[in-house]
Amino acid sequence: MTNIDTLYDKVVLKNPGEKEFHQAVKEVLDSLKPAIEKHPEFSKAKVLERIVEPERQLMFRVPWTDDNGEIHVNRGFRVQFNSAIGPYKGGLRFHPSVNLGIIKFLGFEQVFKNSLTGLPMGGGKGGSDFDPKGKSDLEVMRFCQSFMQELFRHIGPDTDVPAGDIGVGGREIGYLYGQYRRIRNEFTGVLTGKGIEWGGSLIRPEATGYGCTYFVEEMLKDRGTDFKGKIVTVSGSGNVSQYTTEKVNQLGGKVVTLSDSAGYIYDPDGVSGEKFDYFLELKQKRRGRIKEYAEKYNVDFFPNKRPWEVKCDIAMPSATQNEIDAKDAQTLVDNGVIAVGEGANMPSTLEAIDIFIKAGVSFGPAKAANAGGVSTSGLEMSQNSLRLGWTREEVDQRLHEIMVNIYKNSRAAAIKYGAPGNLVVGSNIAGFIKVARAMMAQGIY
Repeated sequence: MTNIDTLYDKVVLKNPGEKEFHQAVKEVLDSLKPAIEKHPEFSKAKVLERIVEPERQLMFRVPWTDDNGEIHVNRGFRVQFNSAIGPYKGGLRFHPSVNLGIIKFLGFEQVFKNSLTGLPMGGGKGGSDFDPKGKSDLEVMRFCQSFMQELFRHIGPDTDVPAGDIGVGGREIGYLYGQYRRIRNEFTGVLTGKGIEWGGSLIRPEATGYGCTYFVEEMLKDRGTDFKGKIVTVSGSGNVSQYTTEKVNQLGGKVVTLSDSAGYIYDPDGVSGEKFDYFLELKQKRRGRIKEYAEKYNVDFFPNKRPWEVKCDIAMPSATQNEIDAKDAQTLVDNGVIAVGEGANMPSTLEAIDIFIKAGVSFGPAKAANAGGVSTSGLEMSQNSLRLGWTREEVDQRLHEIMVNIYKNSRAAAIKYGAPGNLVVGSNIAGFIKVARAMMAQGIY
């Protein structure tokens, strides 16, 4: 029989220094205890021991030349974690903080997230410690081409389908896909997040933010309320934050904060209308700093701080991992927050999650709440396979249905396994059961 606490200790021992991976594994293993008790066959088959070990870990050198002719060398990563229910699926992150432990945590989370979508996708993740900020288009292109020169041999439409993540947007996906196509001499759906003109899907840029907002909307319905008139704090100012803000506005809420690595802005009147349009232009086209929004609209900017001190009804962390710690969580609870929806990957520490749940806050964990992005990537894969494209309305409707189903399935699993209202337990168990059954059906591998 599997001893979950002993297994966690083994994971830490075998993966030293990978604190984000340790954190992700601990959260999942702790919440799976009631499922393992009810399903001793999983324990006997050592499913947990297998599921915490990636099927494949790749690390490679990425040399590239800047505009001055100087050679630089970065590291590239791809962790193919689990393919029991479909080809590996997960984004590529280009950021100086990237290391093997972060990629493993993201890949591990992706296994359960992808399972929750109901689509046939396994879990993987990749990226590099390359920083695209401040680089010219040609420098980014040369890096992407060098990165794909190694990655191409490990991916394919039926093997592993990467997408974008932090630092990897439409520009980077274009350069990566162009290099893959040149090497392989084939036009396939091997990457998602592609341009609409060459195999991409409508709603893909908006999907994570829209999906998280749809998930929070379901949590609010269970509390007998909705977004109308609610004050919402959002962190970050990238893709997820942008379209979370847009969808919250559409549903009648008011987003009063946005942030980047330099600090956050507080706009009590809400980031909407012309101000929202300026925000999109600032971040999508000029790649400017959020402080410029504060200067233009004469609102407060708080340098080197996070927005969780602002009183709100709903918090939607959409920047990066561990951006809400126990102190932030307690501040939010003391200020009357009723719901938290995680748009980023693992933005709350384990201690923060515990505070939210004990306080009765409706808490949407990342692997459920931010599954909209990979859901729409899965829909893009389907469109590529069918050689057709769906309308914006069709994709949005399918995305909405997926997010509602993820919420319902997570909620039902939490009730079934003795933790009603705890969507961390519910989403982990619901995602795990599907993968575990597929692993057992396919034998020992």
